[in-house]
Amino acid sequence: MASPLRVLAGSTAFAHIQQHGLRADDIKLLVGASGGPKWFCLYGLDQYLLAEFFKDRTQPLHLLGSSAGAWRFACYAQTDAVAASSRFAKAYSEVCYPKGADIRLISRISQAIIDEVLPTEQHLLQVLNNPVMKLNIIVDRARGLNKSTSPLLQGTGLMLTASANLVSRRWLKHFYQRVHFHVADATEQFYHSASLPTEHVLLTKDNLKAAVIASGAIPMVLDPIADIAGAKPGRYFDGGITDYHFDQPFIDNGLVLYPHFYPELIPGWFDKSLRWRRAKQAHLHNVVLLCPSNEWVASLPYGKIPDRKDFKLNDHTRIRYWQQVLARSQELAEAFATGNYQLALL
Repeated sequence: MASPLRVLAGSTAFAHIQQHGLRADDIKLLVGASGGPKWFCLYGLDQYLLAEFFKDRTQPLHLLGSSAGAWRFACYAQTDAVAASSRFAKAYSEVCYPKGADIRLISRISQAIIDEVLPTEQHLLQVLNNPVMKLNIIVDRARGLNKSTSPLLQGTGLMLTASANLVSRRWLKHFYQRVHFHVADATEQFYHSASLPTEHVLLTKDNLKAAVIASGAIPMVLDPIADIAGAKPGRYFDGGITDYHFDQPFIDNGLVLYPHFYPELIPGWFDKSLRWRRAKQAHLHNVVLLCPSNEWVASLPYGKIPDRKDFKLNDHTRIRYWQQVLARSQELAEAFATGNYQLALL
């Protein structure tokens, strides 16, 4: 089989890599997408980036994530990030929900995963005070019917949101407020967008865990987090609603490294079925996208990377499948470490 890893670079990044190679210090931002258990295919890359690629870094590296990306990066910013990432992978891949579990029980079990990621106040302080890894999390505060506690009204709100988004992503601002949670010494350099205005909230030990959990709170699947400390009152949901894979100019200088499950970027959660709506090419000029090859994905059990539909499998089968993918994700890391990949334009 050819290399399991694809490296796709925007025009600026492509020229830079051809001249200088891909050096850790040239990367100023790391991006992590929403996508639930899809991230298992990136686990090996996460481990390699933490243990080797960035291990000697002294300059700040911004981490920008939503949902599963935010959960991964809460590991990156800990003192023993490799161990934190391992705890996350184990807790997530082994999660089980009793038959007939309601949304509250599913939420409690899911939130226990973050208790494994951030088990003590000391771990929270490590994230907040990390001199290199600077955490940035995207969360969405509900507006209109979406903030209702009634499942019927929430469902109606989501249908209205989808209809409005079909016309224009700009209309999302009437249904969800994008909120950017960031550590104290991270500049508010992200999201100065008139189309989807953004609130900026400082991360503290009183709101870090709540923000991380909220960033993965899928509407109608998991309970939102209410009234996060330091932020405006409200019900906070999955940051992937507005920023599923992100569609924005990321930074002005340096490269953006984006380990991802796909070779394309879907802007928001409601854009998944809209084939014509993908991230603008102009926003990707300095992005380096790392993703598995089609051949590698086809070679996995069931011929695909994990996703939330896998919960239809029995627990034993699903956990075995997910852990096989976690183990095989090391193949992507090895390809990246040895340069066994083809560089192509994104």
